[in-house]
Amino acid sequence: MATLAELASLRTDLDEHSIDHLLRLTASWSLLSDLSFSDMLLMAKVDEPSNRGAENFVVLGQMRPNNRSTLLNDDLVGTTQRADAWPLVRLAFESGTMNVGEVKIDKVDEVVPVWCVPVRFGTRIVAVMVRLQGPLRGPASLYEQAYLSIFERLCSMVANATFPYREEDVAGPGMPRVGDGIILIDGLGEVEFATPNATNALHRLGIYASAEGHTLREMGLRVRVVERSLEFAIPAMEEIDRGQDVAIMFHCVPLIDHNIATGVIVLVRDVSDLRQLNRVVLNKEAAVREVHHRVKNNLQTISSLLRLQARRSDEVETRNALQEAERRIRSIAVVHEVLSREPGEEVVFDEIVRSLVLLVEDTVLALHPVEIIVNGELGTLSTDLATPLAVALAELLTNAVEHAFVDFGDNDNEQVGVVTLNLFQEGGSAVAEIRDNGRGLGEDFSLEVPTSLGLSIVRDLVRTQLHGTIEMKSVPNAEGGGTFVRVVVPTTARL
Repeated sequence: MATLAELASLRTDLDEHSIDHLLRLTASWSLLSDLSFSDMLLMAKVDEPSNRGAENFVVLGQMRPNNRSTLLNDDLVGTTQRADAWPLVRLAFESGTMNVGEVKIDKVDEVVPVWCVPVRFGTRIVAVMVRLQGPLRGPASLYEQAYLSIFERLCSMVANATFPYREEDVAGPGMPRVGDGIILIDGLGEVEFATPNATNALHRLGIYASAEGHTLREMGLRVRVVERSLEFAIPAMEEIDRGQDVAIMFHCVPLIDHNIATGVIVLVRDVSDLRQLNRVVLNKEAAVREVHHRVKNNLQTISSLLRLQARRSDEVETRNALQEAERRIRSIAVVHEVLSREPGEEVVFDEIVRSLVLLVEDTVLALHPVEIIVNGELGTLSTDLATPLAVALAELLTNAVEHAFVDFGDNDNEQVGVVTLNLFQEGGSAVAEIRDNGRGLGEDFSLEVPTSLGLSIVRDLVRTQLHGTIEMKSVPNAEGGGTFVRVVVPTTARL
């Protein structure tokens, strides 16, 4: 389904700023739908070559009430509505004033009371907001009357281009619904009425006195955003806590008439459980971060012990074996170091690659100048893939730096060895290609019978643990010579 912005760009002549105004309206018009107990439609004039000479409307948005059954079971967004079927919508476009009457809706037996509210932006009517009122369940209660009164005031603001507000942080999915609780405050800051849910929220904050006819400050509750909304006629939010167990969100919507705030709707939501859940999640993340930090420290301790043992060994083979083991442990520690900063099920692998390159450059002693170049990126990978892949890449880079340029030739002493690591995603797999300009592989080389422990580790990690493929081959001299390694591992779920 196309978005409002896409529909408006394709099928109307509205400019970018007008579309942004409509996006802000639909981000907060759940409040209007709930206050009026009604379905809402947003219509704009169609401007298409095929529509020349006719007047039709396109439905850009639709909202159903949260506190009343809907009249519209079908989704009308994107549909074309004939102007002669919606005469009050056409009249609202022409007059720029709100029009009230009735309309016949498909699949609804009786005519439906309708309000057509012009949506003004600047000096132009850019759309019409249509309220389709369902049948009332008897005489309106005091709360319903108050809701409808607020709705009428907001409709006047829509027609005068003072609603929706320009502030982007006071609308959207996080905006409380009417059922969470409402406090209506007049222009003097006194409470006109409070719904039962709003009263319960005040009780949670320790306010038990009757609210009506008093300011929140007189009741012992300082809500600065209410004062700010009244003084500056701008929306605002504030969360008030009472210890660790109670958190109440106050979402203030000023009611504006001639650029003066004549009252404030305070949408109240008890977010105590949500804040408690956030604390649990934060504590869990801190614990996971600490675990990774300790694992990294333990691996570094083991690495240091292996390094000390290697220095004490008189046997060259033993010393080299200990140094290789120490480097492999450090490559695993690199992954845990990144996870200790951002714990989770996924890790930004490009940070690991940078650390691996530095690790290889610091720990490998090459007899020839070597430069490692990294191109591309793999983005975010799962942690169970990142650790073995990091070890495999560290082994391949080390192998290239240590062995590709042995016996490089006396005439090439001034030539710099280059190892290039290309990283990219391809068809649901992570691909790493390592190319050097060294001497290439021997004629009898076979990955199935590797000549070193490092290549055995890489082969087994890629094929067995990562369920991927690895290819190693010499590059013909006509193509620059050297060795080419390609590792492909699936990033989707593995058995």
